[in-house]
Amino acid sequence: MRIIFVRHGHPNYEKDCLTDLGHLQAQAAAERLKDEGITQIHASSSGRARETAEHTAQLLSLPVTQHDFMREIWWGSADGEPIAHGGQPWMIAEDMVAAQQSLLDSGWGDSPYFSRNTATTHVRMIADKLDAFLLTLGYAREGLYYRVRGSAGGTIAIFSHGGSSSAMLSHLFNLPFPFVCNAMPPDFTAVTILRLPDEEGVLASPNFELLGDARHIRGVTTENLFGR
Repeated sequence: MRIIFVRHGHPNYEKDCLTDLGHLQAQAAAERLKDEGITQIHASSSGRARETAEHTAQLLSLPVTQHDFMREIWWGSADGEPIAHGGQPWMIAEDMVAAQQSLLDSGWGDSPYFSRNTATTHVRMIADKLDAFLLTLGYAREGLYYRVRGSAGGTIAIFSHGGSSSAMLSHLFNLPFPFVCNAMPPDFTAVTILRLPDEEGVLASPNFELLGDARHIRGVTTENLFGR
């Protein structure tokens, strides 16, 4: 089985939808994805992710299945006391680098950087929900990896967000969340492709086929709206 992660296009965060530029980026992403053999499309139930997915869904004549757990993570103070950068995980990861702190510490959630951040709880929730989702596709979490239990194979696409996709990749590869935030930040409509084996009974870990590819939006600007 292949899993294609796609971040949403350029958004209007206040209205939770795509901007005109975001729709152009989503169209470009759909053209990029049309020959990948996608058989299922899943998306965050947030408007900006759903609208991005709909461009590919229309091109491939596939339905979009929405999931609340794929929505963007929440971050901020868990106790009401001030927290650096408002709890924004990417900026906190940069602070860790500046302080010579390892981003590979498996105990990141209990560190002073994240212990009071609501992001920690949300990342863990996404991990649990992701495992339940993968079980429906024939992959049962077993310790650090996945046991193949009747995989149907094929290629699925997941349209989500920078934070929630980072949380999912963190769990799939057993990598600390701050490391993924710092090392793998996706551009708008960036495409990341993973492979999981389909052989029944195998204990498996995913492999990267492609990571954070956003070449399809090079040169995509709002000027395209006017034919220039």
